[in-house]
Amino acid sequence: MSRTVYVDGAFVPEDEAKVSVFDRGFLFADAVYEVTAVFGGKLLDFDGHMARLERSLGELDMEMPVDREKMLELHRELVKRNNVQDGCVYLQVTRGAADRDFVFPKGVSQTLVMFTQNKTLTGEKKGIKVISVPDIRWGRRDIKTVQLLAASLNKMEAKKQGKDDTWLVEDGFVTEGSSNNVYIVTKEGKIVTRQLSRSILPGITRAAVLKLAAEQGLEIEERPFTIDEARNAAEAFATSATTFVTPVVEIDGAELSGGVAGPIAKRLNEIYIEEGRKSAI
Repeated sequence: MSRTVYVDGAFVPEDEAKVSVFDRGFLFADAVYEVTAVFGGKLLDFDGHMARLERSLGELDMEMPVDREKMLELHRELVKRNNVQDGCVYLQVTRGAADRDFVFPKGVSQTLVMFTQNKTLTGEKKGIKVISVPDIRWGRRDIKTVQLLAASLNKMEAKKQGKDDTWLVEDGFVTEGSSNNVYIVTKEGKIVTRQLSRSILPGITRAAVLKLAAEQGLEIEERPFTIDEARNAAEAFATSATTFVTPVVEIDGAELSGGVAGPIAKRLNEIYIEEGRKSAI
């Protein structure tokens, strides 16, 4: 059965959804996006995703296409129409359609597109294997734009090498994974992750997991770390909206935590799921 998607005010079958060839999201990647997990038919961390969406739009001199209440209504309706229990809602906001020009157009309507995907969000995680690659992305990674070609290239490089993902390195230090925030756990049990800046995306799951970790009495240090430090860590993990807390069991060929999910990553994922069941709306 075809999915129902949302395009500029209308719910339509996916094979009838259309966006202009002059849309600036297509021509210039002049657009931002968000992905909100659907957990048991409810939305996880919705307020955080909407706050980040508003910030991303503001950094590009755009406004929210609809207010938060309407956005929540649209998300819930899309989840209902597609009978999604576990998965996500993807939304993309572009500056709109106009004749091709580098200068921002005036008086055009934004494009808002939304669709759902079914995904398995829970279950045992055996851990992923990653390789390090240079971070070739633009300088404003804190804005969640649709400029994802570098991420796609990185995923393909990992696949070519028989691995699962990449960790990105800039000036000798790890920034992020190809589509996630990343962490190491020192042999003393301290969680280390890069501090927020224009170099990384302010992950919504990142914020939630760090809060939960602090509540568990775990020590957290926000600073850059190198691949060598990561290779010698006790364990490592990554976080994102639809993968939650994912253990990393190998970095550039070096095995971590005996090649299985580390205890801290495993526990944080369990706690995040427990809290998610309570807080999803």
